Amino acid sequence: MTASTIIEQVPGPVSKATSDKLNTIFDARAVHFVVDYDKSEGTYIVDVDGNKYLDVYSQIASIPIGYNNAALAAAAKSPEMISALINRPAIGNYPSAQWHDVLKNGLLRAAPPGLDKIFTAQSGSEANELAYKAAFMLYRRRQRGAADWAPEEVSSCLDNAQPGSPALAVLSFADSFHGRGFGSLSTTRSKAVHKLDIPAFDWPRAPFPRLRYPLDDPKNAAANAAEEARCLAAVEALITGWRCPVAAVIVEPVQSEGGDNHASPAFFRGLREITARLGACLIADEVQTGFGATGRFWGHEHWGLDAPPDMVTFSKKAQTAGYFFTDPMLIPDKAYRQFNTWIGDPARVILSKAVVEEILDNKLVEQCARVGDVLYSELEKLASKYPTQIQNLRGKGQGTFIAFDVQDPVAFVAAMKKRGVNIGTCGVSTVRLRPMLIFDETHIPILINTMEAVLSSL
Repeated sequence: MTASTIIEQVPGPVSKATSDKLNTIFDARAVHFVVDYDKSEGTYIVDVDGNKYLDVYSQIASIPIGYNNAALAAAAKSPEMISALINRPAIGNYPSAQWHDVLKNGLLRAAPPGLDKIFTAQSGSEANELAYKAAFMLYRRRQRGAADWAPEEVSSCLDNAQPGSPALAVLSFADSFHGRGFGSLSTTRSKAVHKLDIPAFDWPRAPFPRLRYPLDDPKNAAANAAEEARCLAAVEALITGWRCPVAAVIVEPVQSEGGDNHASPAFFRGLREITARLGACLIADEVQTGFGATGRFWGHEHWGLDAPPDMVTFSKKAQTAGYFFTDPMLIPDKAYRQFNTWIGDPARVILSKAVVEEILDNKLVEQCARVGDVLYSELEKLASKYPTQIQNLRGKGQGTFIAFDVQDPVAFVAAMKKRGVNIGTCGVSTVRLRPMLIFDETHIPILINTMEAVLSSL
C-alpha cells in the first residue's frame, strides 16, 4: 500500500449501516468510520467501504509500528501468548515462571533513565490513578516513620473519614488530560464533556504556560520566559498554600488533549526543583508522549533533568500500561495495598515486549526524530504560504509530535478524510499529527500535498 484511495463518501454507506447496527446495543455516536482491520496495513487504515487512508492519527496516538505488523503477529501466535490468554493469571498472586523475564526483556529495556521498577496496569487512566495512590501512601509513610498504622486510622478509613482517609491532593494543570476514572478525572482539566455530573476531589489546578510560537523565535523569548516564571510561582504557591498537603504534581511533556500546548525544558526543570524541595512526587504522564513519539523514547528526556521524575506513567503506543519508578519507598509498606486481580494484562505485556524489540532493533525512535525534522520543515513552508490558515505551528525538534491551529478544525479534518488522510484534532482549534513510528519520508509528500489541496479549497 503506497497511496490513499477514496471510493465512497466518508463515512460510506456500509460504515454508516454498520455503525447504526452497533448503536442499537453499544453507544456508537463517536464512531468516525468502521474499519476493515484485515485489509489495513502499515500506515494505512481501510474502512468497510474500501476507502484507504494514510493514518496520521493512529487510533488516538496508540498504534506504534503499523497495522498487521509481522513481529506483533508472531508474538500473538507464540506459546507464551496463548498461555497468557487462556490462563490469564492473577499476577499478584500467581505469576507465571516467565513473568520476570517478560518484564526485564521487554518494558524494562525501555525504562526511562534512572527508573528501574515497574507496576503494570490496563489503561492510561488506571496507570495515573495507581501512581496517585503510590504518592499518597508514600506521603503518609514518611509522616509515620517507623510507626505502624494506628487503630483509629484503620477504623476511620472504612468510613471514608480522617485520619485513615486523609485530606491529600494531586496538583494538575489547566487544560491537562490524565484520564476519565474518578481520581484521574479530578486532574483532567481540558473539556467539560469529560467531567460534567461527576463528583470530583477538591484538588488544585495550576496555570500551564501559554507560550508564543514558534518557541525558538528570539522575539518570543522574554514573554515566554516571564509566562513560565509566572506559572512556576503559581505552582509553588498552590503547593505551599493549598488547604491540604499536595502529595504529587502530574504533568504531560506536551499537553495533548488540551491543545498540544508546549513548555520549555527550563519550565520542567523548575517544576522538578519545586517538587523535590517541597516533598511532592513529580509524575510525568507519558501516556501519549511515551514510546518514541517525540523523537526520544520518553518525552521528558527533552527536559535535561538532573534527577528523573518520581514516576512515569505510560500506555497507548506501549500497548499496555503502568508506571515506572525507582524509589523503594514507593512500594507500599504492606502487600495488597497496590493490587488488583490481573495487575494489567500479561498478554498485552508480551505484545509490548515485541513492540519494544521492533522499536529498538529498527531504530524507530531515531527515525521519528529524523522524519519529524523533515516534516516540520515542510509544514513551515506550507504555513508561510497559507499564513491565515495555518497558525502557531509547534513541535519543532519533537519528532512527529506536531500540531498547528486552523480556523475550523472540524471542517479541515473532514476535508482531509475525503482526500484520504485520517487526522485528528485536540483543544479548541488545533489539528494534531500522531503518525506511527514507521511513518517515513515517503509519506510526507502525501500528507503535505493533501493538506495543500484542502487549504486551497477552504
